[in-house]
Amino acid sequence: MKITVQKSIIENILVHVQPFLEKKDASQITSHVLIDVSNSKLNVKATDYEIGLFVSTDKVNIIGNGTVTANGKKLLDIVRILKDGDINLELKSDTLYISQSHSNFKLPTFSHSEFPSFPAYEGKPRILINSHSLIDSLKKITPSIDSNSPKFELNGALIDIKESGINFASTDTRRLAVVNIENQNSNELSIIIPKKAIVEIQKLFFDNLELYYDDTSLIIHSEQYTFFTKLINGKFPEYSRIIPKEISKTLTLPKAIMIESIKQITTISSDVKITFLNNTITFESLSDDNIEAKTEIDYETGFSSPFVIAINSKHLLDFLNSINSSEFNIGLNESNLPFVLSEGNFKTVVMPIVI
Repeated sequence: MKITVQKSIIENILVHVQPFLEKKDASQITSHVLIDVSNSKLNVKATDYEIGLFVSTDKVNIIGNGTVTANGKKLLDIVRILKDGDINLELKSDTLYISQSHSNFKLPTFSHSEFPSFPAYEGKPRILINSHSLIDSLKKITPSIDSNSPKFELNGALIDIKESGINFASTDTRRLAVVNIENQNSNELSIIIPKKAIVEIQKLFFDNLELYYDDTSLIIHSEQYTFFTKLINGKFPEYSRIIPKEISKTLTLPKAIMIESIKQITTISSDVKITFLNNTITFESLSDDNIEAKTEIDYETGFSSPFVIAINSKHLLDFLNSINSSEFNIGLNESNLPFVLSEGNFKTVVMPIVI
């Protein structure tokens, strides 16, 4: 294998594959990228077994075809230190040589035949969904995904495909986020995607993507990338049961002013007490220390007597930072019962703090 490639092109590819590499153990082949030069293209793969990325480009000068592996982080470090312009990569005697002008580097390789295989998307069933709707929905539910739950299914998000729509759901047990989009589907399906995969999908894809799946994997294909993730095997909670069926009081509130007020309180405490009065909404810190933060806004709530809820400010701010409109709805029942934040097709059910 022997190629010449622009620094900007190979650097961009190597940057994108970094999250897919094994970072802790350099002796593992998954700490390496697989570089394949064939059919007039430069193809690069990286995987940690759980998620994987395949990147392809024809913007390369091929002198000789071939396949090689090399440590993905070290290769990126070398490419970054070189100047703009062409970089030469050549495989000789199981060693990858990287050169530019008077600079020369070499990296050891592993047997490329030992590199993990990627699931193919050809012939797999496809999920038809608008690309922008998918990315927007994942963005909204990401903050509510748990990170280290012993219930593995909570460390991911549910894509619940029904005949006439798709629900995206996530929960960390203190809140539940749900996005519903109208979508005609021929097959009903429920899959749980790991949080790490959802974060990377949002970085990589914007439009013109295709979704495929099988019993163990989700595969996303676009003109530039093919991405796969292992699915989480488990049963996601019955999210529809968590959403309150009836709401006693619904208020439409201004997003910007609410964010500003809550952020003032978070300088002192992450937990906030919100009191709805007839013409005013007050925000107070909940802190054991002898310190206090308090602010209020003038707002017609329609409450004849004070209504108090206490919340983790992050839950409210995550919701507000995910919506695009200038207003949102809050649905209230009793102070100690879950309340519902909603905007368009996006809902977050939040458990209040009991005070």
